[in-house]
Amino acid sequence: MQALLRLSRQGGSLRQIQSSGLSVAFARAYASHELTVRDALNSALDEELARDDSVFVLGEEVGEYQGAYKITRGLLQKYGAERIRDTPITEAGFTGIATGAAMAGLRPVCEFMTFNFAMQAIDQIINSAAKTLYMSAGTIPVPIVFRGPNGAAAGVAAQHSQCYGAWYSHVPGLKVIAPYDAEDARGLLKASIRDPDPVVFLENEILYGQAFPVDDKVLDKDFVLPIGKCKIQKEGTDITLVGFGRCVGHNLKAAAELEKAGISAEVINVRSLKPLDRDTIVNSVKKTHRVLALEEGWPQCGFCAEIIAVVNEECFDDLDAPPERVTGAEVPMPYAANLEAAALPTPADVVKVAKRMLGK
Repeated sequence: MQALLRLSRQGGSLRQIQSSGLSVAFARAYASHELTVRDALNSALDEELARDDSVFVLGEEVGEYQGAYKITRGLLQKYGAERIRDTPITEAGFTGIATGAAMAGLRPVCEFMTFNFAMQAIDQIINSAAKTLYMSAGTIPVPIVFRGPNGAAAGVAAQHSQCYGAWYSHVPGLKVIAPYDAEDARGLLKASIRDPDPVVFLENEILYGQAFPVDDKVLDKDFVLPIGKCKIQKEGTDITLVGFGRCVGHNLKAAAELEKAGISAEVINVRSLKPLDRDTIVNSVKKTHRVLALEEGWPQCGFCAEIIAVVNEECFDDLDAPPERVTGAEVPMPYAANLEAAALPTPADVVKVAKRMLGK
């Protein structure tokens, strides 16, 4: 690996680097210290397929088409059709096959073209994958990853834009991950594939092409992140902003704007919705004395409601203002661009509410 790193940074051609065993995407990452979320996910899958023969990927268009969003690019050519399996358009069918394979000792990665379509397979995810370990008295583990884009994209309307973070977080037996940047995507997907329990891995389509800075540690083939730990994305002293996925970016933008008004915001990247790292959130609120939770999902019974409940249960006496939330509108996602924009929360919304909470 160090030899590849030196070759990359000394200006070796991509052909030379590839012949040494490193992908073009990884060669660029080593050279530039940046990695897109798409390449982070692709590299994590590649490395886990190479590490463990029991890992395989299945879903619609994951093979010949290289993935609907190119997350599985190049994997069919490298690992063959036995391990990168194209399926018919039948979520209930291939999710059931994947769940059964996990019960039999394999480690499937089941891709949904969008988690909205996973509604066709909700019985398999909840009644089979999530409950079997408990119902079998611990004798039948189900080590499976359900992954794909979740939540709002752009111009894809109501049947492609729903956020399922709160839905799956409600279910005992599931672990629920929602990465923000390339480090999250890479480290948490590898951890999820290795985990003995079923994991719902909620990605965001708009983040796929976004590049994030990474260091050599993140690019190491053994890099994994712990499931169940938040990350303090930015430290602050006046208010805690909590979110997951794309909303972390919104909170960072809001924090930069609040800084201009003399407000120091701490930004927490939840990234593990279940199990939830209550301690990091509570300790942050004890320091800042205010909390604002952000999500693109609907307000009633949403993930923000859980964050506010945690704060009220654990550190109510530390609050200097009532906890607040900013969410998507209580409406199926509109198709028209202007209505879609009005239905989704923005960094400006976070700034407005945060200023109000601080009396600015």
